[in-house]
Parts: sequence; C-alpha cells; structure tokens
Amino acid sequence: MKFSLKDKWVLITGASSGFGAAAAIAFGAEGAKLLLGARREDRLKQVAAEAKQVGAAEAHFHFLDVAKTESVEKFIAWAKEKTGSLHVLINNAGGAHGLDTIAQGKDADWEAMFQSNVLGILRMTRAALPLIPHDDGASIINIGSVAGHTAYEGGSAYCAAKAAELQITRTLRLELFGTGIRVSSVDPGLAETEFSLVRFKGDAAAAKKTLRRNQPPHCLGHRGHPRLGRHSPAACEHRRPHRQACGPGRRR
Repeated sequence: MKFSLKDKWVLITGASSGFGAAAAIAFGAEGAKLLLGARREDRLKQVAAEAKQVGAAEAHFHFLDVAKTESVEKFIAWAKEKTGSLHVLINNAGGAHGLDTIAQGKDADWEAMFQSNVLGILRMTRAALPLIPHDDGASIINIGSVAGHTAYEGGSAYCAAKAAELQITRTLRLELFGTGIRVSSVDPGLAETEFSLVRFKGDAAAAKKTLRRNQPPHCLGHRGHPRLGRHSPAACEHRRPHRQACGPGRRR
C-alpha cells in the first residue's frame, strides 16, 4: 500500500547535494513540505527551487552544520517557526575525509567524520524529537552505508562511523518502541555523487580513479542528482507497513 506524502513536513540534513538533494527532489515530487539544511546555502537555494518545480508544497532552507550543537539548535528553532510537527526526519549529513591507513591517519579527518556521521545524527535527532508526533505515522530515516557492515582498507574511521550510525538506529528503534515512530537506516553502496570529491578534498582525478576502480552504478538522475530507487528514503516512507519499528524480541 502506498501512503501519501502530500503536505507532510520533511526535514533533510545535508540537502545541498548527493543523496540529500535527491531526497528533496523525490519528496518534493510527492507534494511534501520541505525543510532543508546544509552548510552551502547557495546550493540549498537551487535544490529548494528544483523541489518546488517538481511539486513540493513548500521548500524552505537554512544554514546547518551538524558538527556544531549551536548550529543544530538554531536550525531547529528556525524549523519551529515553520511548523510544530515533523512527519519525516532524514539524517543524511555526513561524509568521508581521506583514505589513509590507520598508521597514516590524521586526527582532523577522523574527528570530522565522527562529528558529522555520528554526533551529528545524535544532535539532530535529540533536537528534532520534540517535533515528531507519536502514533501519527512519523519516520526517522538515517543514511548509513555498506561501510557500516563491511570494512575496507583506508576506511577505518569512516567504516567505524557508519557502524555507529547503524547501532544508533537500532538503539533509537528500541527507545521509541511503542511510540509509533518508525526508525530506519538506508545503507547505500558506492554511487557517483560528490562524495569522493569531498573525501579527496577536491582532487577530481583521485575521486574519478576510485569510481573507475570500483565501477559504481551510474545513478545520476534529475539535474545531476542521484536517482533514488526502491530502497530510497522516499520509497521506505511509502512502504510504511514494511518498516515498522521493532522492539525487544522482534526482528527486522
């Protein structure tokens, strides 16, 4: 059964590019009302405009750095001025920095990955929970990675961070059991977005080399955003009965 997202409020972090921007377009096409956050406000403005073009009932954007508690709190205060209720929270902000071995790793890269991928999810969820209604079909969707399930050389901190995201998701599911709020993790594999470009600090040659070596699926869709398939955040939200929150003694 497909559930309508029309006029539902959806908050997306890291919405300026990649999966976040694609999610904004996908939810916008379903007539949702969007609250978009990221550090690059110029890109957010473009995404919001595109979301409106494809059918978003509303699309608002505001600066957001999930690595800073003050920024998260200001963003949620702004969100409260728009609505008193969130139907969907998508914790997408994150990313990888470098591909160094543990022996060559840099503190700044490690700390950046844990701040955005781990603490960022905790901060955003803590701040947004008061806006998410109980027993009203609401969802929290965290964007994880196959790296949270399988390690690879040079990915120690990123794999650890995404494994932490998965455990946060599972813990939150238990903590919210009985509230009617669904908690899910969408764990993509390699995709052709700006992810590798950010990882290699703007080195396009290194980013392309990684993509060629691993041969990711070509997933660029509307205006260069990744196409979101049947396991996308929007698709998960449509298939509500299959994403019910699990409690003790119940399996996914």
